[in-house]
Amino acid sequence: MEQIILYDKNQYKKLDEWLSDKKALVVCGSGYKHINKTKRVIDSHSNVVLFNNYNPNPVYESVIEGIDIFNKEKCDAVMAVGGGSAIDLAKCIRIFSTMRQDEEYLNQEIKKNDIPLLVIPTTAGTGSEATRYAVIYKDGKKQSITSEYCIPEIVLFDPDNLNSLPEYHRKATMMDAFSHSLESMWSINSTEESMIYASEALELIKLNMTGYLKNTYEGNMCMLRAANLAGKAINISQTTAGHAMCYKITGLFGCAHGHAAIMCNRKLFPWMLKHMYKCVDERGPGNLEIAFHKISEALGFQNVEQAVDYVERVYDELMLYVPTPDEDQLSVLVESVNIERLKNNPIKLDLDDIEVLYRNIFGVKC
Repeated sequence: MEQIILYDKNQYKKLDEWLSDKKALVVCGSGYKHINKTKRVIDSHSNVVLFNNYNPNPVYESVIEGIDIFNKEKCDAVMAVGGGSAIDLAKCIRIFSTMRQDEEYLNQEIKKNDIPLLVIPTTAGTGSEATRYAVIYKDGKKQSITSEYCIPEIVLFDPDNLNSLPEYHRKATMMDAFSHSLESMWSINSTEESMIYASEALELIKLNMTGYLKNTYEGNMCMLRAANLAGKAINISQTTAGHAMCYKITGLFGCAHGHAAIMCNRKLFPWMLKHMYKCVDERGPGNLEIAFHKISEALGFQNVEQAVDYVERVYDELMLYVPTPDEDQLSVLVESVNIERLKNNPIKLDLDDIEVLYRNIFGVKC
């Protein structure tokens, strides 16, 4: 089913109609109180149940609590109002709520689920509203859930919902969408369709970066669209080494996810360009060259070197800091990389390559 995106002037009338015949569990983030129009419509319905007892990077126990409330209150629909954490949590509540309660949800098969799911993103970056993926944590370990039933049927975009985003969070989420677009285009799983989505996302990000950072209505709307397109792209192609290498950076140094992702990709891009002979894409290095060229075109440049310079320059202009790990932390980073996710990368990476890349990323000498 084609996802319905509400972004016209009647969007809240349609939300009001959607809520009128449902009892919805609304998973909402801490910023819910700041999004006036959205909050006003939701709060006007007495049959909604708010659930906000969770932290960023939601844990399995929060999913269980959400399902318990969903069942106790006899809800028949799920909503998410927030960033990637709220959306991922809502996805899990939806797909797990029809499973057996006497067995761990993560061990059960995900089956067709007709519970309506509507999401209202309050950040422009994760693209979670467009993907079949959800991430939660159990006993400190990341759990990746993949199912077509994670994808919401309806998404509502309201640029005003981004008005309260702090500056750093605004930059980091934008760089998450930027990284999704780059990685999708060079992924070994890229298709003609994913290329179109990612190219358009890159164009929108570059053209609207200034307006978005200044919190203009048009800048916010275009960045919401860009994040959604980038999400559609990785839903097909999946992410690559940039994301595989960034997760532990967030854990060790407290960087936001998008910050860590572009920190890695700004060095991964030129490294891959210099190591084309290690290409493992079955379509051959020529296909990767085409992908790099399309990235350049989407960013408005005539050659790949200019695109590489631009990615580095964006990082510097956003004034995103670079942590300084010690040797023990570098070892932890190298050992933490998800090998499965590396398989999507077009250039083969071994452990020595990963260490060299991390040293390049942080400016640490060998």
